[in-house]
Amino acid sequence: MAGMSALNGLQGPRRYASPNSDVEYRNPAIGRVQKPSRESSVLANNVANHLSIDTSEGPIQQGLDDFIDEVEDAEHGPTAPYFSSLPTGLCYDVRMRYHCELDPPKQSRDFHPEDPRRIFKIYKELCMAGLVNDPMLNTGNLIPNPLLRINAREVSEAEVCLVHDKKHWDFMVTTTSMVPDDLVVLERTFDSIYLNVTTFGCALLSAGGAIETCRAVTSRQVKNAIAVIRPPGHHAECNQPMGFCIFDNVSIAAKVCQSDYPETCRKILILDWDVHHGNGIQQAFYQDPNVLYISLHVHEDGNFYPSGSYGDHLHCGGEAGLGKNINIPWPTKGMGDADYMLAFQHIVMPVAYEFDPDLVIIAAGFDAAEGDQLGGCFVTPACYAQMTHMLMSLAQGKLVVCLEGGYNLTSISKSALAVTRTLIGETPDRITATKATETGIETVQMVAMYQSRFWSSLYPKDAHQDIGNKYGAERMHDVIRYYQASRLKENHNMIDVKIYREKLSKSFEHQVIATPNFEDAVPLIVIFHDPPEFMGTPHPVTHNLELHNTWLADDLKHYVDWAAKLGYGVIDVNVPKHLTGTEEIEGYEAEAKAERLSVSNELAVYLWENYIDCNDATEIFFFGAGYAYDSIIHLLINREEDFTKRVTGMVNFISENHLKAVSDHGFFQHGQSLSKWYRANSVNFVANDHLVWDIDGSKKPSKRFGNLVRSPVSGLNNMLGQHQAEVQGFISRRVVRRDGDTEEEKMV
Repeated sequence: MAGMSALNGLQGPRRYASPNSDVEYRNPAIGRVQKPSRESSVLANNVANHLSIDTSEGPIQQGLDDFIDEVEDAEHGPTAPYFSSLPTGLCYDVRMRYHCELDPPKQSRDFHPEDPRRIFKIYKELCMAGLVNDPMLNTGNLIPNPLLRINAREVSEAEVCLVHDKKHWDFMVTTTSMVPDDLVVLERTFDSIYLNVTTFGCALLSAGGAIETCRAVTSRQVKNAIAVIRPPGHHAECNQPMGFCIFDNVSIAAKVCQSDYPETCRKILILDWDVHHGNGIQQAFYQDPNVLYISLHVHEDGNFYPSGSYGDHLHCGGEAGLGKNINIPWPTKGMGDADYMLAFQHIVMPVAYEFDPDLVIIAAGFDAAEGDQLGGCFVTPACYAQMTHMLMSLAQGKLVVCLEGGYNLTSISKSALAVTRTLIGETPDRITATKATETGIETVQMVAMYQSRFWSSLYPKDAHQDIGNKYGAERMHDVIRYYQASRLKENHNMIDVKIYREKLSKSFEHQVIATPNFEDAVPLIVIFHDPPEFMGTPHPVTHNLELHNTWLADDLKHYVDWAAKLGYGVIDVNVPKHLTGTEEIEGYEAEAKAERLSVSNELAVYLWENYIDCNDATEIFFFGAGYAYDSIIHLLINREEDFTKRVTGMVNFISENHLKAVSDHGFFQHGQSLSKWYRANSVNFVANDHLVWDIDGSKKPSKRFGNLVRSPVSGLNNMLGQHQAEVQGFISRRVVRRDGDTEEEKMV
């Protein structure tokens, strides 16, 4: 074979000498014939001299000569070609722009996000950068080795039906003969789809373009390639179009390559960085052990498109494909470069190296890019380039980029240019944002821990996988609270406060305790707090927390000790992060903040109605620490009249959680509105690094947040220790004042 064969769809394939050719191989990368080395002969002489081997004919000498001949024959053979010298491919067809809305909004100048101009803007950006030989759009110098054009073709029915059922194909065929009015009515019955008579033809070209691009890379006609295609495809399911997608382009192309190249394209990695979960791709390969699908997307607990739990981290593949589906579901919008790089470095690349694919396909939606109106994230072109650069180290560089979403025309064109420049060999630009968000770190750690059961390269390992069932273990939050309650009972004779409500009683067993005098005519302090901090350095491999490397931080005990010694009544309410009776989750269990807050609010009202408002306490103080303080504010707002009559003061510590504003609702007590009462009778210590503090100090926090004090420290335990004397003084002054003042004088 004198050269590599041409592939249908490529324009002007370039031929190189085959590694099996008898002629000398001229390396196109360095432009000269490679000369044989004499190192083997020198090495042989050195070995012979060192061992004093007799060079006369004999069995030993004959064996040494045979060894030298083998080495020299190997070195004289043709050198393997440098595939980096091959061009990068580009698939683009202007006919894909014909798919457009028939009935755009009449009262708006906004275009549909899936705008036909999307692919042209990308193509134009590539041309203006000198990467594409198009005289109509080139504005500067053309690079020496421009992108090699790959012709799109129409996908066949048989190829589409590798992923979709025939009913889906037949339905799309019928749209070609429908009148516009009927198409407008029909499209409204689907999920985020618009149709016209050319939609089917554009979808055929889009899927066919993806196929030809993947075939060109797989067969080494180009080193890598980008397919600028539309309509997108990763939302299209086997039996329906949805989410701007008609056919699942990437999945179809992957199936075709597996069929056409069974020896060289057996395992495929599909990396989906579109801001939306690729439900169609996940569905197509969920049980396939030879396709690894990894998706980074905004999930928002199933509330972000395409909605539902299908994109959560617990969906890991089924049957033979178990472990071959990895979802990295961002809990919120606003994720940036550092979050994506963290996910790549800790999950994507370790797993990809372990999987060792034959081909890598990027489902490249650019709607996580900064400026995209749907994605709401902040990924820069430099980050897209860096991610591409890392993926190029896989599969001997066989990488295909297929366009999916991305709806800001400037963002997608700049991002696609950065990716393409990386494909041709340019070094990616630097990333300036290197600090990942807390939610990003938590998500990456959660996914890595859960997936570590399937991948040896992922750490930390999930140490407590099914541990409760295997070892009869108890949750540490129960153990620690039992210890706390026992110590308080021993030191201050504190007792359990009975909760006669089924939903609450299970979750708050041993969580609500009080001094025996909490109903007497003495000052009463009601403390709502988060569980104490359990801090430690985990084992680097097993991630087990060893007792000698673990500490319990509980500064609240000093406040309870102080109040009890003065004879004050104390009700201590620990609001656990895990609620008894909730569904047990394998692997890392994130805090269910919404459910926890709802139950805590219900408990606050229950305690107020049954134990606090009706007792004989001379003064009542509420003390909130951490997220649990929200329930005190809830009680103030929902029992405002009774609360302001009975409560003497409020002390709160806010570290990471949001501040809660108190509005007036038209309520007045002794000439004061509710927000003014709260500001006059509260002291709220807020962490030094809390977002409420404006960076330059030009904007003051709202007065509805109460009386705010900026702590010189951060972290809940640090703050509790720092301000203990101030809190004690605040409470003591109000108790003294209450002894000698009238009710009106007390209300400041």
